[in-house]
Order: sequence, then structure tokens, then C-alpha cells
Amino acid sequence: MMRRTKLYMDTVVDIQVATERSKEEAEAAIERAFSAFRKVEDACSRFHPDSELVRACRRIGVPVPIGPYLFEPLKFALELADWSIGVFDPAVGGTMEKRGFNRRYLTGEIADNPADDSATYQDIELDAYNRTLLLRKPMVIDLGAVAKGFAIDLAARELSRFERFIVNAGGDLFAGGADGRNNAWNIGIRHPERRNETIQTIEISNEAICTSGSYERISAAADGVHHIVDPRTKRSPNAWVSCSVVAPYAMLADAISTAAFLLKEEEAPYLLERAELRGVFIKPDLRIVKVGGM
Repeated sequence: MMRRTKLYMDTVVDIQVATERSKEEAEAAIERAFSAFRKVEDACSRFHPDSELVRACRRIGVPVPIGPYLFEPLKFALELADWSIGVFDPAVGGTMEKRGFNRRYLTGEIADNPADDSATYQDIELDAYNRTLLLRKPMVIDLGAVAKGFAIDLAARELSRFERFIVNAGGDLFAGGADGRNNAWNIGIRHPERRNETIQTIEISNEAICTSGSYERISAAADGVHHIVDPRTKRSPNAWVSCSVVAPYAMLADAISTAAFLLKEEEAPYLLERAELRGVFIKPDLRIVKVGGM
């Protein structure tokens, strides 16, 4: 098993490949996979003042040409926002900055971007023909719930020729092929209260699993606010402490896990059923809810 790790998107990206192909071929593919993370981060980060996203958000009321590494995840985020009737909303970035999630993780600099509190995904206009972005109101677009999944998917595509591989970005991952015993990969879901333990395991093969949890990042500026903020109420929901979703690709699993976390106990399972996905949800009392034939 060949294994390499690098830091991208404020998380450790761990890539493992097992193959009968040459070491040189595998190493070249792994480097291309890491390059995908760099390109997505350069395009989509709201924490980098020179990212394509931040530069585009500075221009209001005019169409701005954007590249594919920003256009594709933003297009997906807007489609999900429309499908979920605003439960999932990439225009939530301004609210997140006001709640204390505004520190640039590379420099420590505090971001202070203008945003209209009334702005929603409906104030974002994408022109698919001209590949332009137009913002009708000042806002901070946050693609944290899709960009990492998008990067994982691009990396997995670079590794798809190999018999077995995993792209793991801070617990969100795509597992290709099977493990060394030619069975499905056995993936552990982190225990919400004990960092080095798992609370549930799940088998996947040629699938992604992504988790949204309230235990990762807590705001120092607002008591009880974590990094998943409901765009409708401007508050952090607490029906769940963890929502893990299995999907054919990581960007879908990433986004749906976030959307599910924003919903009430009776609503979140229905969201997965509508999307024909499966998942594992964990309540604050650590009760486990399995959805979709888990």
C-alpha cells in the first residue's frame, strides 16, 4: 500500500493506493490527485483573500467570468439549495463570519467582508453559457459543504485506474475498489465525544462517505454556535451531533450530510430517502439512527 499525506483546505488529505501497476505510475497519479485539492482550494476558499471566490464576491451587480473549479461546485450548491427549498444555502457565509467563523486559517487574519443579511441563494445568478457569476446583493458565498467533496471526487478520478485506493480528507472520503482482503472497505464513523474512537462502522466500495458534525469547530464569538449554521434561522441546529451520508460521489455526500444536519429529527431521514441515499445519524444522547437500509 502506497500512502501520502498533505495539508489542503485546512485538513490533512491522506491518499492510499494499492496496485500491481508501477510505483512511478501510482506516484504520478497521487500527485495529480493532490493537485486537484490545490486547484479547488485556490478557486473556492472564502478564507483566502486572493481566491477566485473572494475576488468574485467583491463585485456586485456585474457578471464575473469564473473558471470550472469554482463554477461546478457552485452550480451544484445552487441546485441543492433549490431542491431543498433553501435549507441548504451557499449564501450563508456572511452569517458564519458574523458568528465568529471568519479567521483565515493560513495567516490568522480576520476576514471582514460586507454582506447583506437578507441575501440568499436566489440572489446568485450563474450563466451556464458564458460561465459567469452575478451577485444581486453583497454576500459571502460559503462552499465549505461542497468544495471538499468536489476535490475528493476529482482526486478519485485520477486514481480510478488502480485496483484499490482511498482519498480521505479529514474523515470525508471516497473508497475505490476493495480492501486487501477483496472485501468492501470497513470505514469507522468517529465518536462525537471520544475523538480517537469510532461509534459505528460501515462497509462501502466505490462510494463516498462524508460526515457533518457539531463537535469539530465551535465559535469563540458566540456561545453554543458551531460551524453548521441554518441559513433560515441564523443559528446552529442541535437535533443531531453527527450526520454521515453514503453516496456515489463525495460532493453529493458532503452536501446532503450538511443539509440533513440542518433538519429536524423527523425530517432528515426523509431527505435521504428522497435522494435515495443511506446514512447514519447520531443524536445528542448518542442514539444511532440508520437510514436507507443501513
